[in-house]
Amino acid sequence: MGQKQPFAKHVVLVVEDDPLLRMMAVDMVEDAGFSAIEAGGADEALEILQARTDVGVLFTDIDMPGSMDGVQLAHLACQTDRPISILLTSGHHRLDQETLPPRSVFFPKPYDLNVVTEVLRKFAA
Repeated sequence: MGQKQPFAKHVVLVVEDDPLLRMMAVDMVEDAGFSAIEAGGADEALEILQARTDVGVLFTDIDMPGSMDGVQLAHLACQTDRPISILLTSGHHRLDQETLPPRSVFFPKPYDLNVVTEVLRKFAA
């Protein structure tokens, strides 16, 4: 049996304030063959994005404590000098394509792990 090889060009930053949901999302990302970094809120995630140049995908919840929500974080992430793909999720909000930044996809909670994994792999292609 072959071992899953990580997608070398994509590190996924998982941003979720609920520790259990964050752990589940990190497990999903790693099971899909990606490297995962985690943040408990948007402010911490922004610091990570500013410090690391290897993050290729931002996977963020919308509702979080702190100075900004996941949508604001996603728009700031798009202003970096590198391309970044974004997955946004929420159990309380529904976003349409016009609200999303470029290269973004929205998943309502609870999301289907297989569908999210498929989108991650398309972003890595």
